[in-house]
Amino acid sequence: MANGKKKNSKKKIMIFSGIGVLVIALVLIAILGGSRDEVVPVQVEKVVKRTITQSVTATGSLNPEFKVGITPEVTGEIVKLPVKEGQYVKKGDLLVQINPSTYKAQVEQSEAQLQGAMASLANNKAQLDKVTSDYNRTKELHAKNLSSDSDLETAKSAYLSAKASYQGAQAQIQQMQASLKVQKDQLSKCTIYAPMDGVVSQLNVQLGDRVLGSFYSQGTNMMTVSDLKSMLAVVDVDENDVVLVSKGDTAIVNIDAFGNKQFKGIVYQIGNTAVTTGTGTQEQVVNFEVKLKFVEFNPGFRPGMSCNANIETKTLHNVISVPIQSVTARSNNMLMSENAGESNSSSTKKKDNSNNKVKEIVFIVKNGKAVSVPVTTGISDDNYIQVVSGLKGGEEVVSGSYSAISKELHDGANVKVEKLKAFTMNK
Repeated sequence: MANGKKKNSKKKIMIFSGIGVLVIALVLIAILGGSRDEVVPVQVEKVVKRTITQSVTATGSLNPEFKVGITPEVTGEIVKLPVKEGQYVKKGDLLVQINPSTYKAQVEQSEAQLQGAMASLANNKAQLDKVTSDYNRTKELHAKNLSSDSDLETAKSAYLSAKASYQGAQAQIQQMQASLKVQKDQLSKCTIYAPMDGVVSQLNVQLGDRVLGSFYSQGTNMMTVSDLKSMLAVVDVDENDVVLVSKGDTAIVNIDAFGNKQFKGIVYQIGNTAVTTGTGTQEQVVNFEVKLKFVEFNPGFRPGMSCNANIETKTLHNVISVPIQSVTARSNNMLMSENAGESNSSSTKKKDNSNNKVKEIVFIVKNGKAVSVPVTTGISDDNYIQVVSGLKGGEEVVSGSYSAISKELHDGANVKVEKLKAFTMNK
């Protein structure tokens, strides 16, 4: 019995001793592992000089540089419509004939009235000549005391009356002539000719339709004649970007109907008045209309085709640049905390907010550690951004990952440089 008790006690001692050793080992592993700095995996890219082109993107549609909306100035029924949509016309070709019968009748009536007025004027002129002769004779006799004052006054009154009638007839004729001129002008406007060479890009009426003239109202928009040999890309540029655009800037235009084919254009005109949509709502957008003129004519261009443009506003050659994602923002307080190793201390929270100015920085790799470098940036393209100051070239700047650059890295952090995996497509 004694031997059995001794064996059990020895087993217990050995078990507890093993547990103790295991606990001590785990504690040591935890302490040693916790004392090691975390290693952040990163990708790097060497800082070199590049050519950077700053650009502004915009969307819009194609429109002819020259187009004319055809609206009648007279009201009536269309009796001739010799053109079709898409038809090419030359300047002076007949486009529309509006029924002229009413306007012809008005002209004929006015001409007849004018002839009657002219006959009346001739009669008034003969009467005035006779009265004038009588008045002159009476004045001569009165001067020789051969006629009375009463005779002279009667002759003078008759002369003034005849003269007034004659002048009234003259004024009436002038009025009739002016009215006849307007009516003839109205008659001539029943026939509408092409104002320029072009294509009937839009036709809104058909033979027999009754159209309204634009003399007192807006009138009927019958058709549009466009010069398709001179097309523009009219795009909307955001108000924050339009200040970067200048007349003469080069643009690369992609037209949806042509797939990936690119067309070169030049900034032709920049709108001075904003075009605002969604006014008073959260979706309010303020744009400015920019017109781009194509360098080469393409017969496939059609009005209304949607497009997007990349307007190249500025190009710099041989400038130090880094990937756009390499640049991040840190405040002075954050940088000071990182350098002092006290980012989690309570003293950091008591920093003066006046010293909390945000700076742009990049991280470079030196001897396996990350070093933050304040930089001043310039223009950028889709992939790279110019570094005006802070880097000399040749440094290895951290280019990824995003979480490492924006959150995990700090001054002195241990880093492990990883190579970017080449992307391969499965066949």
